[in-house]
Amino acid sequence: MASQIMNGIDSSEKVAILDAGAQYGKVIDRRVRELSVDTDFLPLNTRAAELKQKQYKAIVISGGPNSVYSEDALAYDPEIFNCKIPLLGICYGMQMINQELGGTVKKAEGREDGQFKVTVETTCPLFKGLGKEQTVLLTHGDSVDTVANGFAIVARSGTTVAAIANQKLGIYGVQFHPEVDLTENGITMLKNFLYDVAKCKGTFGLQCRKELCVKYIRETVGNHKVLMLVSGGVDSTVCAALLRCALKEDQVIALHIDNGFMRQKESQKVEESLKKLGLKLQVVNASHTFYNATTMASGERSSIRAQKQKTKMLCQATDPEEKRKIIGDTFMNVANEIITEMNLNPEDVFLGQGTLRPDLIESASELASHKADAIKTHHNDTDLVRELRKQGRVVEPLKDFHKDEVRSIGRNLDLPDELVQRHPFPGPGLAIRVICAEEPYMEKDFAETGIILRIIVDFENAIKKPSTLLSKVKNGTSKEEQDQLMEISLSAELTATLLPIKTVGVQGDCRTYSYVAGLSSDKKPDWQQLSFLAQLIPRICMNVNRVVLIFGERVKEQVIDVTPTFLSQRVLATLRSADNIANHVLLDSGHITKISQMPIILVPVHFDRDPLSHQPSCQRSVIIRPFITSDFMTGIAAVPGKHIAEEVVNKMVHEIKTAVPGISRVMYDLTSKPPGTTEWE
Repeated sequence: MASQIMNGIDSSEKVAILDAGAQYGKVIDRRVRELSVDTDFLPLNTRAAELKQKQYKAIVISGGPNSVYSEDALAYDPEIFNCKIPLLGICYGMQMINQELGGTVKKAEGREDGQFKVTVETTCPLFKGLGKEQTVLLTHGDSVDTVANGFAIVARSGTTVAAIANQKLGIYGVQFHPEVDLTENGITMLKNFLYDVAKCKGTFGLQCRKELCVKYIRETVGNHKVLMLVSGGVDSTVCAALLRCALKEDQVIALHIDNGFMRQKESQKVEESLKKLGLKLQVVNASHTFYNATTMASGERSSIRAQKQKTKMLCQATDPEEKRKIIGDTFMNVANEIITEMNLNPEDVFLGQGTLRPDLIESASELASHKADAIKTHHNDTDLVRELRKQGRVVEPLKDFHKDEVRSIGRNLDLPDELVQRHPFPGPGLAIRVICAEEPYMEKDFAETGIILRIIVDFENAIKKPSTLLSKVKNGTSKEEQDQLMEISLSAELTATLLPIKTVGVQGDCRTYSYVAGLSSDKKPDWQQLSFLAQLIPRICMNVNRVVLIFGERVKEQVIDVTPTFLSQRVLATLRSADNIANHVLLDSGHITKISQMPIILVPVHFDRDPLSHQPSCQRSVIIRPFITSDFMTGIAAVPGKHIAEEVVNKMVHEIKTAVPGISRVMYDLTSKPPGTTEWE
């Protein structure tokens, strides 16, 4: 079918992937196919009889955002565990196995979100050929309590059960995610399951991605015209090049809409680079339209059928979802105006988009998963775009691919390396890199969370005064971790400051919108210790999804208000200047190829004000977010001294502070994905 472009050479063996709503469900699908085994991506409630009738070689149950013990737990056919087909449960899938077969699952004392060391039983077929200690991605708040009868614990993360197995039944469960890059030997584990447990032969072969895309475009578009929205990023550039390759020249209308949220001279650079590719690009400056735009949106994310209401104007909006929806719908409205000006019938023109699989997954599109939680609405997956899809008027040749695959297609199209390797820049641009706020975010848990943070960074003194909150920290940490906290307390002299703002994260396959924890010290940063704390803090404080280092001297005063911040020209100019400085330093240093993306974020936080002076909050602070990933589904913060030179980071900080007016402090984001997303909104 034209809509299914991830087809390969015919195969007589297939694996069924049952979708429980995981952010990484389609990554499982990709990894299995890359291991030469074909897949079908099916709903979790697929009947066992159907799985047997179609003679699947194995079943994989994905992770998901729900709890297996909750009243709204997803429905499934319990007979899937009795149909004698080898089965692997991942995260939620493992908990399903354990509960269905007689074990118990409960909410854990603390979360695990990020890379952790687990100890595995190397005699288990899943871990054949691997060492006893493995680095894996864990992201969960529930854990196995008592293990099901007949199952052995074959991996542990401290005292937490990390994998179970019943070799007689051919049923295995892992709490971690072997499908993602952050599980360092995950591909080997999947291969062991497919070939040693399920006895797959590996007869499936992926076709050339470029050829599949070209075929899909021609079958989808026919003789119609395509309006291709080009941002200048690798996704839209590769998509435009594919359209040019697949269609006649007069069928492709390439359009770059300057929404007013571009980087410094970005639109000019986009136009120049695409002209070199032979693309006739029309550039439209619609910044005024975007600043004053509104749309219709539901007020509550949790209420799917909530009545839609008119939003605030974009220049007055503070909610990140509202900002994204306004921008996405305004792109569509401007595009339709262009079509009308060209005397074309909108019904006869397809919309071309460089949509990737992660965009659809994070937006909870039904094209990716029927059960996934919406992490953020991508501008290319708003309600207006979804309506066009239903009408069959959207062409998205990259929608089954991840970023690294798109770059591979770009190379096959002979695109210049400077375009293929370019850092991603989001469609909404700088609009989602300004944390807008009218008032501080300080819920009832603000004070208590601040105390817990202080206990963590000053553990040596905190243990001298037993308390309920100290017990919470102890219960959420191992003996080794407590020893490390003691060492940090004695050497680093850190101060922890809970910031009265919130950012978007992804924890346990769910969207979170939570606090930011800031760390500061008068001493030189110990990046290894800071990275440890960045992993530990969100695990203990489940209402924190991001940890930053605050450069400069130790923060002495708690920040309890914010600088009112909206998408004004002045605010955008401040961020544009800081972004330009940081990226020029990175480029000049030669480190740009070592970093996958480096968002620069402006936050409404003004430090260093004596509360007795009643000085109003009028300055803002800048966040530097160097990030390393291949597929943008998971990733890690670039660690200074390891992934990026400390002097490069220090130069960014110094130049931003000295050259950009109105900046209070510069901070460095230490957070992996999960628990934080790549962008802050």
